Amino acid sequence: MKKLLITSFDMEVGGVERSLISMLTHFDYNRYDVDLMLCSHTGEFMELLPEKPSLLKENMSYKTFRMPVSQVLKQGKIPIGFSRLYAKYRARVGESSEKGYKQMQYMWKYALPFLPKVEKKYDVAISYLWPHYLVAEKVEAKTKIAWIHTDYSMVDTDVEMDIALWKKFNHIIAVSEQCKQAFIRKYPSLNNKVTVIENITSPELVREQAKENVQNPMDHDERFKIITVARLSHAKGIDQAVQAMKLLIERGYNDIVWYVVGYGGDEGLIRTLIKEYGLEENFHLLGKKINPYPFMEAAELYVQPSRYEGKAVTVGEAQLLGKPVLITNYPTAPSQVNDRIDGMICELSPEGIANGIEELRQDDSLRKQLEQNCTSQEYQNYNELEKLYQMA
Repeated sequence: MKKLLITSFDMEVGGVERSLISMLTHFDYNRYDVDLMLCSHTGEFMELLPEKPSLLKENMSYKTFRMPVSQVLKQGKIPIGFSRLYAKYRARVGESSEKGYKQMQYMWKYALPFLPKVEKKYDVAISYLWPHYLVAEKVEAKTKIAWIHTDYSMVDTDVEMDIALWKKFNHIIAVSEQCKQAFIRKYPSLNNKVTVIENITSPELVREQAKENVQNPMDHDERFKIITVARLSHAKGIDQAVQAMKLLIERGYNDIVWYVVGYGGDEGLIRTLIKEYGLEENFHLLGKKINPYPFMEAAELYVQPSRYEGKAVTVGEAQLLGKPVLITNYPTAPSQVNDRIDGMICELSPEGIANGIEELRQDDSLRKQLEQNCTSQEYQNYNELEKLYQMA
């Protein structure tokens, strides 16, 4: 039996973490002896991890990456703390709306000399979350595989550093064909390494959890309800959603209400916009939810207002619940939705989002057709894992 390691950071509520749980739930443990290494044993999704694989002991050096630098220094991790400060300085050189990516990249790169190696040797090591330095530099394995979950053409990274990192992997997994093509456009020399493996979906589990009885303000709201489940970040475009809601109110759609399940660094900005536009009665942030599916189930429409995506897990989950979905025309959107067949793709702007919602609000027959098309589809895709087994 082959020994396989999967690494990620933690199990906070998020799409990547949810997709990891789905993969682990449906993994073939008769073929592999699987270890899971999480840098931090934190997050609400910890309780959703299956009994297999074996969860490795937490290592404090790796846990430091999402701690405040002051806390890292207090714990005596002086070299790691100073590498974090230098990474922050390096990332500030130049202008970018997504400095966080470069800063994270530099954090790991500069901290490498001070991080311990994983003692156990493996046949296969899978790095499920970028940046992939842990598996690339600190794990000994015959085959190394890295996962990509986002559109790399839309994020600002140190390309030279990235290519040196990617070359240490035998295989690179993209979650959609468009995600793969975007990656290749940025890193054409890595073309032969990239394979598409879609996020593993669990239709039975999603539908079962959608029936859970939770405290949900949507249950008592008789207006036309929109739901979005996403991190509150620049990439997910929740600020654009607030602006779109403002336009809809100005057009007279006072019967529309928008609920958002999620958390993140942009919460303050989004709450400020809600107050500035006077949308306190029409735009509601519900916060972090371990189970978002009852909220999806209660809505008439699912909207993904993202600026970019790899392949949004939540869009697929809304579709398998038979919900009409509206997504913005980010570069990888066609891999997620067949326009006007199992969802709609709108212009990537507040006006485009508002126009798409307005059309779907007015056209009941179009909404019902999208619902029927979603309901009739088969979303189970456990066979995607066979591609992984062939690599491993």
